[in-house]
Amino acid sequence: MINEPFGTLPGLRDRIDGTRRRFRIWRGGRPFWAGLFMLLAGAPIIYFPYIHITLKGVAVALSTTAGAASLIIGILLMTLGVTLWFHQQVRVFAGIAGLLLALVSFPLANFGGLFFGLFFGLVGGSLACAWDPSPPEGEMQHTRATPSVTASGSEGHMTVDSLTGQAGCGPDAGPSRRGEIAPDAGGAP
Repeated sequence: MINEPFGTLPGLRDRIDGTRRRFRIWRGGRPFWAGLFMLLAGAPIIYFPYIHITLKGVAVALSTTAGAASLIIGILLMTLGVTLWFHQQVRVFAGIAGLLLALVSFPLANFGGLFFGLFFGLVGGSLACAWDPSPPEGEMQHTRATPSVTASGSEGHMTVDSLTGQAGCGPDAGPSRRGEIAPDAGGAP
């Protein structure tokens, strides 16, 4: 019973594994960690100017005139984080805007949310700018490129790409553009 925590409900392990697999696929197709760091950056920037901290009975008030700026910067950082999750096309804009907002939060929002918001904003903005939407090399199918086959025709030369099967014809197609002779199928000139 201790070794099998999912043994009491049939199919629960399969449902959990399926949910985790779908989340992993969803997370892999977008700058997930950049968006999460941006969301986390907005929280302390908003939080610290509006609370009163007491340390051993001494009230430490961080409320300054930067309250409105903290609210605006924090909400914008959180919005950029959600935008990174659902609109990956704007990742560079969101990353640069997040970096700038994190830097502006240092003087305007109580040292960038006591450095927590500043740090998370810089990390999230950097990750957003660095995220590459192309799949990793391990997932790419490696196909061996095959050379094009060039054949002479009455209108010039026709080039058939053996990988895609598409043909291109005309006087500019093939290697005989400058009077060179295309090799035949046997490879002889």
